[in-house]
Parts: sequence; structure tokens; C-alpha cells
Amino acid sequence: MALPIAYLNDLSQPALAARLRHRLDNKTKPVGSLGAIEKLALRIGLVLGDEAPVLRDPQLVVFAGDHGLAAHGVSAYPSDVTWQMVENFLAGGAAVSVLARQHGIGLTVVDCGVRHDFAPRPGLLIRKQAPGTADALHGPAMTAAQCDTAMAHGAALVAGLPGNALLLGEMGIANTSAASLLMSRLTGLYIADCTGAGAGLDTPAVNRKIEILRAVLARHADAADPLEALAAFGGFELATMVGAVVQAAAERRVIVVDGFIASAAVLVVSQLQPAVLQRCVFAHRSDERGHALMLAHLGAEPLLDLGLRLGEGSGAALAWPLLVSACAILREMASFESAGVSRQDAAQTALP
Repeated sequence: MALPIAYLNDLSQPALAARLRHRLDNKTKPVGSLGAIEKLALRIGLVLGDEAPVLRDPQLVVFAGDHGLAAHGVSAYPSDVTWQMVENFLAGGAAVSVLARQHGIGLTVVDCGVRHDFAPRPGLLIRKQAPGTADALHGPAMTAAQCDTAMAHGAALVAGLPGNALLLGEMGIANTSAASLLMSRLTGLYIADCTGAGAGLDTPAVNRKIEILRAVLARHADAADPLEALAAFGGFELATMVGAVVQAAAERRVIVVDGFIASAAVLVVSQLQPAVLQRCVFAHRSDERGHALMLAHLGAEPLLDLGLRLGEGSGAALAWPLLVSACAILREMASFESAGVSRQDAAQTALP
């Protein structure tokens, strides 16, 4: 299997980085006093290649799909919740729908493989190959061809979206299991450290989930390559998100990564194209067990830590105003020279 588009160029850009740092350091504030917002402004400026970046037409895509592994009770909710929540997204009643509406973010829902037939309507893209993946405990969740097609769908849908920022969201009962499996296989961490309660399992149920996932890992012991692991563990929504991430990165869109599931998709891409991480802003640290370890593996510093574990892209939407503010600081905040404000006393800084 191959990624659907070409290799990603490095975005370190030392000359531009130096200009951005100089611009930030000369704003009317003590150097570094805006903390993570300054790092965020620097990152966005580097992604967009602009000392005065403007975020245009942000697009939040919710990738939805069902998982054959759900039959083993790895989720607290039945698979029907996947399609029911898709209807809720489209009706405007889900958390991510409210937040996208509040912040003026375009919202698209993609049926990547939901076990339900939806009526066509605005805001919904049908990219279904099958009504959910196969049961990963008994064979690969996807064939290699299905995985390739899903990635190609993700790349194509991003290529057709306006704007220069992509916010990642997802919906799929049992997709925390797929993410935990990918995390364990690609990081080498124990599956117990990668597996949490998902949508609300109690402790005995989490322990049963870990045992099932341990068996899945053993069943696919030879799936070591990132894309082989993706096909083995699923799901359609994760594979479609992988293609979307690669396309967005190639187009130099800012990629706002939501929680555990979205981070797993980025993890897959980063193992093949590490430069993708230069394009990513990690919205928050999820309350899902394993996410903090995954972020540490990726070297990511999330913007928020609010105990979220909803998914949908809700954390990405909540973090979005921080990106807008970071760009506004770069563009609009006065410098010491333009404002006629005195700098820190050089003699005072020289005191022991």
C-alpha cells in the first residue's frame, strides 16, 4: 500500500522562523509572556508561510464508520449509535454542531462505512465501501484495496474543501479500540497502557476489552508496517482520516487534531512522513487512557486539558479561537516602536 500523495517537505524554514520570532519578541510585552500562544503563532506562520497569517474558511470534517470488533462488547454503546449520531450532527444538535456553528466553522460529515443508509443532503458525503469493517479478531478489518480506497477518498475530499485549516473529528462505536491497537503496535507500548473506557465502560469491562485487543494484536502479529496495521485494525473512518491528513499537509493547511482517535490517524502518517507533525496543532489532552502517552510519543504539546473524551472534533472546535487569537496577535499587536512604548531597561537586566 502507498500513501495517496507525494512526500511532505520539511517546514522548518529557519529564515521565516527567525522573522516570526523577531516579530513576536518585539510586540509590546515581555519576551515570551504570551507563552503557548506565541508558540502557536509561530507554528501557524510556518505552516502558512506568512509573517501575518490569516486563517480562512476553517473546515471541520467528522469521519464516521462502524467496526466489526464492536460485536465483542468493546464499547458501552451499540453500533446503532454511530448512525444515530450522524443524524444528530446533520440536524445540528450534537456538541460539535453547536461549536462549529458558534465559531463559524464549516462542518462536513463523511459516511466512510456506517452500517446504515443515509438520505443524501447538504453537509453529508457518502464514501461508503461497506457497512462497517470486518471483525479484526478473525481477520483484517479492511483489505489492502479497501484501505487504499479509503485513504484516496480522504485526500480527494480535502482537495475539494475551501480554506486553509482542517479540523479533525470522528464518530464510530468501537473506534477507541482501533486507535488503541494502532497505538500499541506503532509505539511498542503495552495494550493495557493504550486502552481506556472509551464511551463509558466500567473497570471490569475495560479489562475484558484489553484481553480482546491483546488477542487481536496476536492475530495480526505480522502487521508491523503502519499501513498494514491500519488495514488490520481499521477502521474506514481512520483510513479516510489518514488520507485527509496527508492531503491537508501537502496543501499546507493547518491541521487541528482533536483527541485520541484523530491523534491515532496522525500517528500512522507520522511514522511514514514525520514532517506531518510540523503542520499539526494538537487541540487538547483527552481523558482517554493512552492519549497522554500518545501525545508524548509524538512530541506534541496540546493547547487544552479539560478532561474531554467526547470526540466528534469537539476539542478541536473548542481550541479554534486560540488559533484565531494567535494570528491576530501576529498581525495586529503593536511593536514597541510603533506604539512608542519603552523597552525593558537594559541596565536593570544586567544587574546580578
